Amino acid sequence: MFFSKQKPTQNLLFALLLLLLSIRIGKSVYRLFILTEDIELLIPQIGLSACFLIGITLFYYLKSSIENRDSIPKLWKIHFSTLFLFIVIIGILKPYETNPSFWDWFVWVIYGTWGLYLLASTYLMNIIIVKLFSKSQKCTTAEHWLVAVLMANILIFVAYLIGYYYLYMAGTITFSIVFYVLLIFFVSKKNRETIFQDIPEKYGAKKIDEREAKVLLTQLNSMMQEQELYKNSDVKLKNIAKQIHVSTHKLSQLLNDNLGKSFNTYVNDYRVEEAKRLLREKQNLTLEAIGFEAGFSSKSNFYATFKKVVEQTPAEFQKQFM
Repeated sequence: MFFSKQKPTQNLLFALLLLLLSIRIGKSVYRLFILTEDIELLIPQIGLSACFLIGITLFYYLKSSIENRDSIPKLWKIHFSTLFLFIVIIGILKPYETNPSFWDWFVWVIYGTWGLYLLASTYLMNIIIVKLFSKSQKCTTAEHWLVAVLMANILIFVAYLIGYYYLYMAGTITFSIVFYVLLIFFVSKKNRETIFQDIPEKYGAKKIDEREAKVLLTQLNSMMQEQELYKNSDVKLKNIAKQIHVSTHKLSQLLNDNLGKSFNTYVNDYRVEEAKRLLREKQNLTLEAIGFEAGFSSKSNFYATFKKVVEQTPAEFQKQFM
């Protein structure tokens, strides 16, 4: 997930989520292949401690993705640190090795905490889930990805509950299956770039005044054209907002309410127009070079975006002028 520079906050949280799940799975695998009398009880303790933090990490990963966060808020860090310190202190005061009976009931506190955060995550995702089953609205690839991550975590959670009573390997097997399904989804050439696009925002506040919106759009368009900011493949919403002296939320609202576009779509439209100009006038350049010159971050991103907007591949478009 660190392949993309577009979502560093989300990448970090997702990497942490995978790490915690892997530690929990590792604990299960360890117990399967080691004789009971040879088990080092510190390892199950570490696995269950990681399990305690899975729910909150999932919740903040989804929340940061939905809200298109550029950084982790201080309150989130305090919340996570509180739970982290709590489980560490419990492990120090009541180590598994000398207090197995304590952990036999405390495990339900751990699973209960995980389950509560799953419920909170599902509620957080309710608008996207409704949209998923709507005939009038279409989910973006990024929204499909978030639903897939949520469902994967719910399946793993349920599998571990079942495994606690019946088949101990259920959680491990489920994790393996959902991990590879998500991996296939991610590495798909079509999905790889669009997973990292901003989630369309929903605004509760009233719309920006029409006159103010017109002034801001004129200022924004002039700046984009004159400074050619779209040619920077790493251009950020917050940087543009700062230049026109508005908040990132207001700029995002301006684009969504008045142009019906996300920030990524708005910038990519400029890049496509620039690519079209280069395809007409710079036929000595390779298609890949044209894509980079126009501001696209990769060849695949250039081809996919151009085809989506123009309904032709770059090569097909260029042939008309040769």
